[in-house]
Amino acid sequence: MEMPTPDDPDVARAYDRWALSYDADRNATRDLDALVLRAAPFEVSGREVLEIGCGTGKNTVWLAQQARRVIAMDFSPAMLARARERVDEKNVEYLQHDVREAWPLPSRTVDVVVGNLVLEHVHDLAPVYREAARVLRPGGALFFCELHPYRQLRGGQAHFTDARTGETIHVTAHVHSVSEYVNAGLAASFTLRALGEHVETGAQEDALPRLISVLFARDT
Repeated sequence: MEMPTPDDPDVARAYDRWALSYDADRNATRDLDALVLRAAPFEVSGREVLEIGCGTGKNTVWLAQQARRVIAMDFSPAMLARARERVDEKNVEYLQHDVREAWPLPSRTVDVVVGNLVLEHVHDLAPVYREAARVLRPGGALFFCELHPYRQLRGGQAHFTDARTGETIHVTAHVHSVSEYVNAGLAASFTLRALGEHVETGAQEDALPRLISVLFARDT
């Protein structure tokens, strides 16, 4: 199911426009996502990490402090430019690339693949999971944290006010069920290690989960 996209159907172009204000905007989803990643039950320290959809580097900062090497990938040049300004470390390599296309990395070259708030913009999940399985070494981990489908079905969608024009821009999004996030991993021969549903601090008791996270292991 696709969410309404009346303003800007080009995801990369939309994020280029959002880059100017992304870090300054009030964004409970972005802030909760950062907390979820940092508390996730997998090891980053001393490992080689591929971060897909790195955006302005909100999570790249933490990954660079922990990991031996980080490859930070995004297809928005403006977002990548912000990330480079924020994280200029020798152990971070930036890569402009569309996650929906074959990834420009050799097979079995990273220990962890991390993706945050990116799969809602991907219609077909299977190629992303297959590429993750290909680039991961045996024993590696795959972690995704995404806007929860419950929120999407209630109308939640990535959107922002363009800092230059004042327009409200809705970024193209697709609704994936919990089972899709899980079964796409199983189909790519991953083993599911953890499934999380996350609500921000201070939310009402009956609040729907804001985020869903899935952690997989590549056993062979």
